[in-house]
Amino acid sequence: MTLLNITNLTLDLPNGTRLLDGISLRVEAGETVGLVGESGSGKSLTARSVLGLLPGGASMGGSVVCEGHDVLTAGRAELLRVRRSSAAMIFQDPRAGINPMRTIGDHMTESLRLCQGVPAPQARAAATELLRAVRLPRPVDHLSQYPHEFSGGMLQRVMIAGALTSAPKLLICDEPTTALDVTTQAEIVEVLREQRAARGMGMLFITHDLNLAASICDRVVVMAGGRVVEQGSAREIFTTPGADYTKRLIAATPSVTVSDPAPAHPAPADSAASAASAASAEPAEPLVLVRELSKTYHPRGREAVHAVRGASLAIPRGGSLGVVGESGSGKSTLARMIIGLEQPDAGELRIAGVTRTDVPRGKAERLARARSAQMVFQDPYLSLDPRIPVGQTVEDALRLHARLTGAACAERALQLLDDVGLSRDHAQALPRTLSGGQRQRVAIARAIAIEPELLVMDEATSALDVSVQAQVLDLLARVRAEQGLTILFISHDLGVVRRVCDDTLVMRRGEIVESGPTEGLLSDPQHEYTRMLLDLVPRPAWA
Repeated sequence: MTLLNITNLTLDLPNGTRLLDGISLRVEAGETVGLVGESGSGKSLTARSVLGLLPGGASMGGSVVCEGHDVLTAGRAELLRVRRSSAAMIFQDPRAGINPMRTIGDHMTESLRLCQGVPAPQARAAATELLRAVRLPRPVDHLSQYPHEFSGGMLQRVMIAGALTSAPKLLICDEPTTALDVTTQAEIVEVLREQRAARGMGMLFITHDLNLAASICDRVVVMAGGRVVEQGSAREIFTTPGADYTKRLIAATPSVTVSDPAPAHPAPADSAASAASAASAEPAEPLVLVRELSKTYHPRGREAVHAVRGASLAIPRGGSLGVVGESGSGKSTLARMIIGLEQPDAGELRIAGVTRTDVPRGKAERLARARSAQMVFQDPYLSLDPRIPVGQTVEDALRLHARLTGAACAERALQLLDDVGLSRDHAQALPRTLSGGQRQRVAIARAIAIEPELLVMDEATSALDVSVQAQVLDLLARVRAEQGLTILFISHDLGVVRRVCDDTLVMRRGEIVESGPTEGLLSDPQHEYTRMLLDLVPRPAWA
């Protein structure tokens, strides 16, 4: 049975801009249809149209029929019936979809009580069963907890459970695994598969991860510029793509498969001179030197959390080190200690020959540390001032650290935005008007503006689609080659780590369990945990 049938869908803004142009696709009961494409291609807008979540004043054309209801012509009562019983949506950011002031139990039981008239005790029992169905460990206890007490992966499972409270026939998933580590992603995908099979649901699955789409989707629809450029079975699309655009997306997707050609890592600008003098000179101290670094947190009323235990590493000037592991493995804590946002409890940390375990004394020392090491965080929205246009954000960094002013400062900021794939028109935009991928590019532009010696990237490319990710990684390679930039790269995407990093270390529960050259580690992992991470990387269903 066809659950969703979109035919010649168009969407025009009041100013005449056409965002969707003749979109046609369908979803059958029990199948998963993938919707892939770059940021701004219209994927999320197409999916939101199924629930009538449209921009104010937009002019619509065509039809969107969900389980017999034409959403575009439906009145309020009929549209509510679609949202309550026919279709549900899981959004990309679970923290934006759950009220932080209310408990998980309130979130889970609200629609059961208010929309379906289920008495509170029965609603609570149903919510408990749904939380158990999505594999949360303590469903009864979780009902009394608040969102801030959950990890991203756990909160995403709460969102899935909440979407299933109305027993929808169609589940719309908008990037439901973005920024999750491979183990959590595998758990979420398996939960979705189980629920699809148990309930006979259809799924419209939006993702920029082509490897994930190939592993879970029966059919794939490729979008670009508000249009469908190609659609067909997942195997056809990914093995014999017909459209040039699809071919470019596939080519831009990093691979963890060592049989593929190894990526060429750029040599730093002074590598030739270094090689020439290597035979006669003493080994230079690495730019980053960490010995037995540890950090323990002592939350009130709870057991101590050993975030990092005895970590040791070295990154040579111009080198790149990848750090991989599950959420909670200590990757971000290690990065925050290196950058100076956390103070270690024990151990030694030196950057460019200077000890960095002490708190900086005075403004001059703080600025000097900031100039030598910059960090790009996972969530760019939290690291950008929502009141300031993004062009000014980059200019502020240039004025503070590079001492540029006036027209030269403004022109350099525009050049940096262009380098990360943003147009000059974006310079006047506020962060809230940009997509997540666009905001991340602004954060990267600001970080490299002052030409730091060390750039720490904490899941900085996880929210980017493959083509933009490739553009950003090419930019990093160029800056690294031209300026001798040293990179500490934290990621859950082993394919991206393979492309960027010379060496990789694997963390688990605060400890480094394995490290070595990236190609060797991926081709012949020695630790069982590393082998497990590699086994969980999404692969085509037909492979």
